[in-house]
Formats: sequence, C-alpha cells, structure tokens
Amino acid sequence: MRVFESYREYVSHFSRLVQLEREEEMRQQTEEIEKLSGQKREKLGRAVLNLTGKDIGRGLGGKYLVKFGRKNFPETEISVGDLVIVSLGKPKPRDPQGTVVEKGRNFLVVAFDKKPPSFVYRKKVRIDLYANDITFQRMLDALKLFGKGDSRLGDVILGKRKPSFIPSQSKIHFVNDSLNPSQKIAVKKSLEAQELFLIHGPPGTGKTTTLVESIVQHVKRGYKVLATADSNIAVDNLVEKLVNAGIVVVRVGNPARVSKPLLEHTLDYLIQKDESFKESEEIWRKIDVLREEQRKYTKPSPQWRRGLSDEQIKSLARSGRSSRGVPLRRIQEMAKWLELQDRINSLVKRARVLELKAVNSILERAQVVCSTNSTAGSELLMGRKFDVVFIDEATQSVEPSCIIPIVRGKKLIMAGDHRQLPPTILSQKAKVLEFTLFERLLEVYGDDIKSILRVQYRMNERIMEFPNKEFYDGLLMAHPSVARHSLEDFPLTLSVLEESEGWLKKVLIPPVPLVFIDTLGLCEERQRRGSTSRENPCEAEIVAKITKKLLEMGVKASDIGVISPYDDQIDLLRRMINVEGLEIKTVDGYQGREKEVIVISFVRSNNRGELGFLEDLRRLNVAITRAKRKLIMIGDSKTLSSNETYKRLIEYVRGEGGYILWEP
Repeated sequence: MRVFESYREYVSHFSRLVQLEREEEMRQQTEEIEKLSGQKREKLGRAVLNLTGKDIGRGLGGKYLVKFGRKNFPETEISVGDLVIVSLGKPKPRDPQGTVVEKGRNFLVVAFDKKPPSFVYRKKVRIDLYANDITFQRMLDALKLFGKGDSRLGDVILGKRKPSFIPSQSKIHFVNDSLNPSQKIAVKKSLEAQELFLIHGPPGTGKTTTLVESIVQHVKRGYKVLATADSNIAVDNLVEKLVNAGIVVVRVGNPARVSKPLLEHTLDYLIQKDESFKESEEIWRKIDVLREEQRKYTKPSPQWRRGLSDEQIKSLARSGRSSRGVPLRRIQEMAKWLELQDRINSLVKRARVLELKAVNSILERAQVVCSTNSTAGSELLMGRKFDVVFIDEATQSVEPSCIIPIVRGKKLIMAGDHRQLPPTILSQKAKVLEFTLFERLLEVYGDDIKSILRVQYRMNERIMEFPNKEFYDGLLMAHPSVARHSLEDFPLTLSVLEESEGWLKKVLIPPVPLVFIDTLGLCEERQRRGSTSRENPCEAEIVAKITKKLLEMGVKASDIGVISPYDDQIDLLRRMINVEGLEIKTVDGYQGREKEVIVISFVRSNNRGELGFLEDLRRLNVAITRAKRKLIMIGDSKTLSSNETYKRLIEYVRGEGGYILWEP
C-alpha cells in the first residue's frame, strides 16, 4: 500500500503487520529454545552458558543490575537493548527476564525490574536471547498516538499532502569544511524542507557525516532535535560525530561500544551527578530495607485473606480480633505487611518523581537527544516534543519503528539507501514490512523530496564502477583520495607470493583491485541435514588459502573481511579460519561496514542454475561495496550467470583483467 486515505486505515494496516511479526518472532524463539541444546544456541550466538552472576547495585528506575561473566566469552549476537531470559539450564517462561544494558569483552550486565532470584548470583548460569516484546509494544503505542494526530507531517506520511519547501537565499556557514558539493546541497535542501526530506547515501558517500551537518545547522537555528537509528551502533556513530562537532548531546539508552566519550554523554552517566537523583537513590535504599523487613511477616495471599479486604485486615488487627478461621497472630502479621507496603508505595512514588525531575533537567539542557527508534518510545521521553526528528539508516527500519520517534516531532529528515538490504522480516505474512517508509515516500512523491550524495570515499574506482552503473544510474564518482588506492600502498612482503600456486599468485597481485575466481562446476554446494542453509567446503578452502597468504604478505587481520550469504558457510569458514581480528560474517552482518580487502564466497553451484536468495540484488550490492582496495569473489560462473546481473558482473571483471579460472 502506497497511499492511505485516513489515519485509521494507516493504523489498522500497520498494527496488524506488527502483531503478525511479533507472534512469529515469539514462536521462533520459543521453538528454538525448546528444540536446540544450550551448546547449539551458544554456537548460533543466541545464548551464553556457564556464567557467574555478581550483584553490582541499582540503576535508573531502581532496576537491579547483575554482571554475568566468564573466561573465554563466546562470540554472541546478544547486545545492548536485548531482552534476555536467565536460567540454570533449560529456560522456562517463568524464569527472570531482563534487559542487557552493557556488553564488554567477557561480560554482560543485565537490568531486572524485580529483585532477581538468588540463583542468578551462582555459577553455571545461562542467558538466552528472548523476543524483545518491548519494541513491538512501543510500535503499537506509537501507532495509536499517530492515529490521534492530525498534523502536516502526518498527512505527508499518509501520502495526502505534498511536502513543501521554502527556498532560502541566506548563506550557510558549514561547520564541517570538508563537505563536497552534493553533501552541501543535501544540507541546504534539508533546511528548506518544511515537513520532510530524504538524504540518499550510497555506500561510502558520508551519509551520517551529512546528516550530522544538517543536525548542527538545525541546532544553530534554535531547533530542538531528536536523532535516532534502528541499531545502537548507528546511534553511537551519531553521538560520536555530534560530540566532535561541539553539540550538547544526551544519549538515552546504553551504547553498544563501551568507550569513555560515549558513556559520558549517556543519561545514565549524567544523572549520577544530579542532586534529585542522588536523593532518589537514597530512597531506593530505604525501600530495600523495608522490603527486607516485610519478608518477616505473612503476605496477605488469598490463602490467608479468605476474602478479607486490606481495610478489614487492618481494622481486625487494631481491635485484636480473629476472623473466618484466621488466627489473630496471622491477621496482625498481615496488617504489619500492609502497613510496610503503604510506606513502600509512597516512597516509590517519591523516588520516581525525583528521578523524573532529574531526567527532565538533563534533557532540557540537551541540544540533541539521541536514542534508538525503540528507546524514543520509553517513558523517559513521554510527552516530550521536538522540532525536528532525524532518522539515520532509515532503510533498515520497518515503518512502524520509524513512527516511534516521528510522533515526537513536527519535521522529519531521514538518511538511508534503499538499494541496500531492507530490514529482516520473519513472518511471511508480514513481508510487506520490508518496504520501508523511506522507499514508500520516494514512490509517492518522487525525487523532489531527496538529494543523492555522489562522491564516495571508500572504494577504488574499478571496484565502484559496476555497482555504480548497475544500482546508482552511474551518478557516483570516486574521491581522488581513494580512486586509485590499492594494496600496492601497503608495505607488503611480496616474496611469499613466489612460492604460491599459479592461480593464487594471480589473485593476490597487489595492483589488481578486482578479482573473480571461477570454480566452474568444480566446487559443489551442499546442504546439511535438517538445515535450509547451504555450504561449499571447496570454496571455503579457497577462502582459507587466500586469507592465509594475505596474512603472510603482511596484511593485518583486522583489514580483511570474509563475507558469505549463507550461515552454514560462515560456520564452516569460522572453523577453518580461526584468526583473531579477522571478521567472517553474512552480508547482513557487514551492512554499513568496510574493510581494505573483502573476500566473498557466493556458495551456489548446481546444474539447475538455482541462486536462492542471491537473487535479491540488494544483497549483492552490499557485498561488493564493502571493499576499499581489493575485492576477491569466488563462485561458479555457470550457476551465477543464470541471473543477468551476475552475468554482467563476471563480464565486467573479465574486462578489467581480473577473471581467474581456479586450478585445483
């Protein structure tokens, strides 16, 4: 659906899709926890076993903080903001659930709303990634709020009102003096936009840098700004760049990277110095003491109440009478419990008022508030309005996720690239959520509402040229600083190439930036039993030989990236190439990243010309635009050429002199 007739139609359309996706995510998580062993889930990065918990005090909102650590901490998908379930072995729905608020090299800090059971402080604790229901709830809440609105921006989002621009003649004094002309045009237009503007940033074009300049210019004009992105890492990048530009930033939520400059701008850090907050902490400590005391008395459970109300229990205790077969001693204990509960309730109220006062005073001083899309819906920002909302990586966010920050503002500026991968959707019935707000508005209103950034600062021009023609209408150009850079610029030990096999020597010649190694039917794909993924052991061996030789030549492990579209191939490659700092990830895991050298294993090799999800050309675009100086691709030209784009890619590399036939 491109255009919506009414707010009601919009809300019901997206609420239904959010519910479908929520149900599917819950179903998959629960099923996986039941079916797979802890070891298997740990291997997939969705659990961590054998942890030891340690109490580290209280956090914002009186949450209980527990630090879980162990030696040899595994690679894990679990990150800041995720909901986790904590257990001793097999997780059950009634086990405590918490939110990850910090992730270190060998630990996770989890915040619990209620006091967690004592087992979390023992050894052999297990943490599992659980479906993050909070985000779905916030999407639904934001949709409800959006449905009540009736604003110019709301009408633009429905597709009912064309976005307006007021041209300005006033000169812009750019804070970042290294912006190129296309970046400056984007900033200028974003200032002239009254309701909406889109910045289209192809790979390596400095999309976040441009967005940050636009934020700075809006701040200089006195606007209050909320800046968000779907992932914590993207928010960290925004915060870092804004701090460097001299902006007063407050980051709501926890950074994914633990670095001092990032931590010092978080609300959690800033609030520690606030007097109201210190007072609230004192109150939380009193509450803990009262709760401890409360445990000595009988809680008025249905078993002991026998239909008695709180007031009746208190009155009986005062007059020293028993009732309904409940002994007087029990009644007096329950009355004492209730009296303590009344004191606790009023203290909790007071603590929350003080916390809110502290939060508000910090947010009032901020020129820019940064958070993830989801956190923009937290109670900390409840009722707070902003003049402009900026969303980075908007093409990786589903539309209802963007609505969370949007309902807090009057004007919207989004940056993204709809030619790269869309958000991942689990439910087949909700697949239309892949079509993002950024794309939908572009279809409704056309190119007038966007600016494309044209200079890229990442790739050698020979690596850039194919995706440029194929996906970006030939609009991109390589900045002179990168246009001709190659591995020749590095101090390498080339003598190690002398004793290499013929094909390998050709692959690694430093001045050649682009290579396709054709396995031509000699490397068959395989499917593991019970798996829907694919692997190709022979391609994996080729990758292993290439990375080993690159390291011997003196290329740093952290400068090499290995990409494959298939999870099973990633698993195989990680077992074969166990080198610290050398990242092996799926295409989705590399979006927004770059490396000096990228090695891609395409995996598919069959007589049927079946490509599976390689057919999604956005996946190809992301994979081939991560490399700065050298791109090495491995695949079966016969299978890949069943798709015209892959066929053109192989022909392009052949024309560039980088086509190499593999010799086993």
